[in-house]
Amino acid sequence: MGNPMKIRAAVKEGVTEVKVLMQHNMETGLRKGADGNLIPAWFITEVKAQYQGRTVLEAQFGQSVSKNPYLLFRFKGGAAGEKVSISWVDNTGDSRTDEVAITA
Repeated sequence: MGNPMKIRAAVKEGVTEVKVLMQHNMETGLRKGADGNLIPAWFITEVKAQYQGRTVLEAQFGQSVSKNPYLLFRFKGGAAGEKVSISWVDNTGDSRTDEVAITA
């Protein structure tokens, strides 16, 4: 699906801070298009972040989350050069996974 997520991860004093911009239209199913018909619901339902095979963030999204959701979270651990992966699944079954190396 579409463009890759923009992810930045940096470790400082044993804590890794991760910033994620997910590119997704996030339609509620309540908005009407130019033709007057409802635009079908299309939104991210699940987000998961993993570091070394361990889940460090798990979230459930719904219709009220805005287009191109942005997340910022921190977890203990991480080292420069190691990778963090972010994945999401939407209500139509589409999914995406991207990863980034942690910087110092």
